[in-house]
Amino acid sequence: LPAQISICRDLPNIEVITFSVNGISDLEPLSQCQNLSELYLRKNNIASLNELFYLKNLPRLRVLWLSENPCCGSDPHCYRMTVLRNLPSLQKLDNQAVTEEELSQALVDGEEITAPPARRSVENGCPEATESSAAESTTETESELLNFSLEETNKIREELGMKPVPRDKFSSFSPRETDLSVCSRQNNVLNAILLLMKELDAEGLEIVQQTVGRRLQAFQKKELQEE
Repeated sequence: LPAQISICRDLPNIEVITFSVNGISDLEPLSQCQNLSELYLRKNNIASLNELFYLKNLPRLRVLWLSENPCCGSDPHCYRMTVLRNLPSLQKLDNQAVTEEELSQALVDGEEITAPPARRSVENGCPEATESSAAESTTETESELLNFSLEETNKIREELGMKPVPRDKFSSFSPRETDLSVCSRQNNVLNAILLLMKELDAEGLEIVQQTVGRRLQAFQKKELQEE
């Protein structure tokens, strides 16, 4: 289980989680995040829509991005209807607004999920999601991982009126495959900080600015000492 998501068991009050492109397959640690309102899980290894069982009791979840996972299968309608039947409080799914008509149709076309997934088998409301599609999702290259992380980080920065991060600076975090987990963790922390900054008032932003200033001074001092 990736360390990034297992830590969520200790973060019951977290409101926004961005774990896109992280090799995640198990959503059980999220079941304790009762204040979670936005969850971004695009392009992971989630094989079964039964993983939604762990999200059904999150009362504030309004935004879910789950596309490009094996569980989506080859039938977009079946996938969307099943997600909405089990998470009817969603306002946006995969960056597309949820309509009242869809929620009504989901009661007819969607599959009800009543139990968590069996860990060594794929039980899915959309049977088109096969093991081969799960294998395909794990063939991400390092370059693709960086591209998707960079794309999402810059999308958030654009929303905040900030300049995009150049690719050469971004990819320098991870020149080797062994650094990918560190890079992903750094990107997720950055995404979370940028999202949370939108909730701060002027006083809160000043505190952040002062803290960042002190942090940068400490880094600069450390670099000088090493030289």
